[in-house]
Amino acid sequence: NVGNNPVGVAVSPDGTKVYVANSYSNTVSVIDTSNNTVTNTVNVGIRPGGVAVSPDGTKVYVTNWISGNVSIIDAATDTVNGTVNVEKQPEEIAVSPSGATVYVVNGENGTVSIIDTATDTVTATVRVGNNPYGVAVSPDGKNVYVTNRKDNSVSVINATTNTVVATVNVGSWPVGISVNPKGTSVYVVNYKGGTVSVIDTSINKVTSIVKVESKPMVIR
Repeated sequence: NVGNNPVGVAVSPDGTKVYVANSYSNTVSVIDTSNNTVTNTVNVGIRPGGVAVSPDGTKVYVTNWISGNVSIIDAATDTVNGTVNVEKQPEEIAVSPSGATVYVVNGENGTVSIIDTATDTVTATVRVGNNPYGVAVSPDGKNVYVTNRKDNSVSVINATTNTVVATVNVGSWPVGISVNPKGTSVYVVNYKGGTVSVIDTSINKVTSIVKVESKPMVIR
């Protein structure tokens, strides 16, 4: 058992730990995958949701929806060793492949906060679409993809310039998003449409639509 209303989940790069954000308990459960038991419970901010682990497995980043910040957990000690203020209603979160940058989607503000992990400070804020939610980074770290629920679109951010370089129309109420390992396709889950839009990253356009079950949320 974990906490009350588990929402976000992330796995350590070596596969030994799973981190679960418990939205109504304001905690993160740490699961040991060798025996599938909870080994620690970490207090974070109010209404945690998004969870991401650094590529080296040393840090766990957790968005706190009500607190408007990100808790940084030291994976060696399972304790919070830092908090970064972002904007209103942070939703999903992603770490760049290099581990140098963290991207936080702020749902109410329609922005993405960019955190420098060397200093744990926000170094840039990028305006995206209306009511953004999901975020994914390309395997080469050059592009960041953000779903905008009320715009039915995906914003494409150039990670070098921190600017939106394209906006791709997708299905109804896009939420979850994922990039394939080659970086050639982006998959977008459309909650109200019951579909998955497939974006060709070479042209930033939807090239196919897959019908799925009603009200899908996430994709991996």
